[in-house]
Amino acid sequence: MNRAAKAYAPGVAAGTALVLARELSFWGGVEPETGRIIDRSHPDLGKSVDGKVLVMAGGRGSSSSSSVLAETIRRGTGPVAVLLSRPDPIITVGALVAASLYGIECPVVVCSTENIASGDMLRVETAPDGTASVERLPAEDSNPA
Repeated sequence: MNRAAKAYAPGVAAGTALVLARELSFWGGVEPETGRIIDRSHPDLGKSVDGKVLVMAGGRGSSSSSSVLAETIRRGTGPVAVLLSRPDPIITVGALVAASLYGIECPVVVCSTENIASGDMLRVETAPDGTASVERLPAEDSNPA
């Protein structure tokens, strides 16, 4: 699997996919200290976004989600990349702020998320022209370089 994508926040990252059953708000939905999903109404309650390629349809909720996402990225408890089915400006702003303030990139891309499963090893790479690619890696190959 290698699919074309549109970049919304730049970067290169690789990691294990965490495919969420539905949208997630980082504000009140993710514990910044641990990266765990704490939204009691979310079907993925208790799972961790820490070091994952987070895959979901889009974000949900408050504009404050961008600050919580940026904080998880700063702490090293956030996702290494975010794949969305549709654009989400709040998620994008969180990743852009983390890159600007902390120098830590978390690429955000929009593409088809069909046939991506939790546990898949993925590599996400954006290009200066706004395009991006998402590639499934062999399980042992998670080095983004």
